[in-house]
Amino acid sequence: MVDKIPKSGYYNTNTFALVTLRAFDEITGRNGVNTILRHANLPHLIDNYPPHDREKVFDFADYSAIMQSLEGIYGRRGGRVFTLRAGRATFNELLATYGGLVGVSDLAFRLVPLKIKLRIGINAMAKVFNMVSDQETVVYERPDFFYYVVKRCPVCWGRSGEDLPVCYSQVGLIKEGLHWVSNGQEFDIKEIRCRAMGHEECAFEIRKEPIS
Repeated sequence: MVDKIPKSGYYNTNTFALVTLRAFDEITGRNGVNTILRHANLPHLIDNYPPHDREKVFDFADYSAIMQSLEGIYGRRGGRVFTLRAGRATFNELLATYGGLVGVSDLAFRLVPLKIKLRIGINAMAKVFNMVSDQETVVYERPDFFYYVVKRCPVCWGRSGEDLPVCYSQVGLIKEGLHWVSNGQEFDIKEIRCRAMGHEECAFEIRKEPIS
């Protein structure tokens, strides 16, 4: 069972937490999610998911416990696969809910050249996640890469002593976002800094050239 993580005072919206749990439903089934929630010391969420609204009340500590629980149950490799898939599924629901607010769901956006779409799309994703949580995301552009930096990360909040990055669901969210933006192409994304490893922030390096 995951050690109780002290409440952070930072929050995701109910909708963000809800669509994440729904994504796990699709991957593990409801019984699998119930096991994850028990392991995360969050039994009150069993059959009692957050409502579909934009109120920021789902604490980062609880979100992190869910992610850590998944890894604890399925192992590091299995947890990585599941959280990547969940991140991708979560993006699709968030796009339907929030995409229109930042212009990324417009057909005209998808018709612009790829390099411009990437720049607009990555910054739009950061804007969406700043809207749906207190995670404070910024994007820096370099000649060959984008750096997607999460200054307060809900995925690994309260974790420490890890020897490898653990924010797989963030990678999945970014991957699916770029897959949508680019009309089906895949991009190399690596987490190069992680708070769970002792860094001050979580940072992801996104190569501009697609790999497929």
